[in-house]
Amino acid sequence: MLYPILIVEDDPKIAHIVKVYLEGAGFRVVHAGLGKDALEAAKKERPLIVILDLMLPDMSGEELCLQLKEISDMPIIMLTAKSSEEERVAGFALGADDYVVKPFSPRELVFRVKAVLKRFQKGDLSGSEPMSFNNGSLLLDGQTYMATLRGDPVRLTSTEFKLLFTLAGSPDRVFTRSELVEKALGYQFEGYERSVDAHIKNIRRKLEDDSQNPLFIHTIYGVGYRFTGRKDA
Repeated sequence: MLYPILIVEDDPKIAHIVKVYLEGAGFRVVHAGLGKDALEAAKKERPLIVILDLMLPDMSGEELCLQLKEISDMPIIMLTAKSSEEERVAGFALGADDYVVKPFSPRELVFRVKAVLKRFQKGDLSGSEPMSFNNGSLLLDGQTYMATLRGDPVRLTSTEFKLLFTLAGSPDRVFTRSELVEKALGYQFEGYERSVDAHIKNIRRKLEDDSQNPLFIHTIYGVGYRFTGRKDA
């Protein structure tokens, strides 16, 4: 079965244009004009990737993004007229993998779809060894993308897990934001370095008891981030 790309867009003209270009690139496409229909399609079709309009008639795209991530950690490209830096960063913080502002080039959108899918394949950690820190307090398993803190599972998106796994793989090394994007995620695009801060904030919220005195991820101001957990032998 060829898994589809799911377009969630209430404007039929935009949806048609995106569908034509994606099908021309060899993808199967499923379209939903409402959030509720998108959730049903995501459960049934298990899409490769979702192209998500943030302004839908029945629910906000931000709310739908969270619900889609609950179904599975499928890649999501937000397609929206919301163009401010704050809105872009907020989109990434919700788990978006790319952010395209309307009006847009359909050809560029196809490129971004291919780039995100390539990044997900390149970022496969299935061959990596599990890592343990602070006498087993934190466990990271790249084969299952599971993080466990003091025996309890930590729900991380795949992007969050890859960033954490990259930092943890080189304890005490300082990574710049650009290095984290390239090493953990596999490619660069405008604005993503800024979104790393939002992802790190999410990871800390889920991982640290006190974000002001973190045990694992420290900010190196003006440079980037460093993982300070003690790796178990």
